[in-house]
Amino acid sequence: MPLWIPITIAAAFFQNLRSGLQKRLKGRMQTTGATFARFGFGLPFALIYLAILVFLFDETVPEVNPTVLIAAGSGGLAQIAATFLLVYLFGLRNFMVGTAYSKTEPVQAALFGLLILGETISPLGLVAVMAGVVGVVLISVGNAGVSQVWRALASREALIGIASGALFGISAVCFRWSALALPAGSVTIRAAVTLVLALAIQTFAMFVWMLLRDRAELRAVARAWVPCLAVGLVGAGASVGWFTAMTLQKVAYVRALGQIELVFTFVSSVFWFRERVTRLELAGSAIIVLAILALLAAA
Repeated sequence: MPLWIPITIAAAFFQNLRSGLQKRLKGRMQTTGATFARFGFGLPFALIYLAILVFLFDETVPEVNPTVLIAAGSGGLAQIAATFLLVYLFGLRNFMVGTAYSKTEPVQAALFGLLILGETISPLGLVAVMAGVVGVVLISVGNAGVSQVWRALASREALIGIASGALFGISAVCFRWSALALPAGSVTIRAAVTLVLALAIQTFAMFVWMLLRDRAELRAVARAWVPCLAVGLVGAGASVGWFTAMTLQKVAYVRALGQIELVFTFVSSVFWFRERVTRLELAGSAIIVLAILALLAAA
């Protein structure tokens, strides 16, 4: 089994856990603070991970060039906006549907991968990615019913979710671009350096924004430092997985396999948040699993 597959599955699991923890933060702070927790409290753990690679595994940090910085910065800013929209979605619909809307990302990532990096995917891979999106649509419709699918897709929640997915797709492609632009080093050190750069840029940008525009939210983050630390730890674990997998494999494949997070989300929705799940959401989850199996065959 290619290494990127178990790494992606682990990343999806930790991402689902981080999203759940972020949703809990919404009761103690606004969307901006919950978004900052992912980056600001994840940076120390990313630095620790990088230090472990350097001092315990004798990895050498490659030289950072302007292309690496531009790509990491662009991806970091796009991810901030995408995360903000996703956290905002949690307050509009239930946890599972809010996450599902952003899962149009793999198709959009395939397009951005072609435009930015010139990467293509196989016909079977494209079918698998599209099938996964069908599963996402079924989950997103939820209680509305199939007859109301177009109305659901044109809703405020859908538009925000699709925008979030587009920004996540752009950020993922930019992160792969950044890691591949490093002149030397193993996959793990390239991914770690890119992650640290992205988190540093994200932390600085959001901290300055809150310092100038929303100091009350900054104080709310400080008061909730313990749960924020948990978000940072789990989020850093997820990011290490995503960045490593996206350095190894094309973004469209990685993010499509990452839709297995919807299965984890399904479990969280039922057993953690005690939310009701419909037959359409069950069918959507099953289609996503089948799409993932096809994707593995294609990759």
